[in-house]
Amino acid sequence: MPRSRSPKKHLAAALTACLGALAYTVSKVHLARQGELGMPGFPAPPEAYAAVANVETAQLANAALGLLMAVVALFLVRLPGTPLVRWPVLVVSWAGIAMVGAGVLGFGARAAGLAPSLGDAPPHMPTALAALLVGAVWVTAWTIATVCATRRSRRRYATSANP
Repeated sequence: MPRSRSPKKHLAAALTACLGALAYTVSKVHLARQGELGMPGFPAPPEAYAAVANVETAQLANAALGLLMAVVALFLVRLPGTPLVRWPVLVVSWAGIAMVGAGVLGFGARAAGLAPSLGDAPPHMPTALAALLVGAVWVTAWTIATVCATRRSRRRYATSANP
């Protein structure tokens, strides 16, 4: 791929990752207002409610985490020069990619009936498949943006270390 496209790919990936995190945030606010646990298309089993003191608070905390992930994705567009911000952004990104990716895989296995221990098959499969698609696009875009940012960070460090 020509070098001139890389910044556009990086920007598009970071913005898509940000939108994925915002979609997650909105879904969690919606579920909080409904007093429901789970993900869109994947209601939590009834026994999960016994483990949560306040469903609305729990889902709003998840929504706040979604906002944090959106901000982190935006930082990937242009990493700050200081390592005190750059490295935490990269570490949080890689950790977030692992968690979101595991969630997509887990919910995908649940939807396919491969992991009955994770819950029943989704009652409304189109909603579940849409949620899985959004999650897969989100984690893919976040991975691309983080790889691009990591490479840029390494190039910048190598350039500054070898004047």
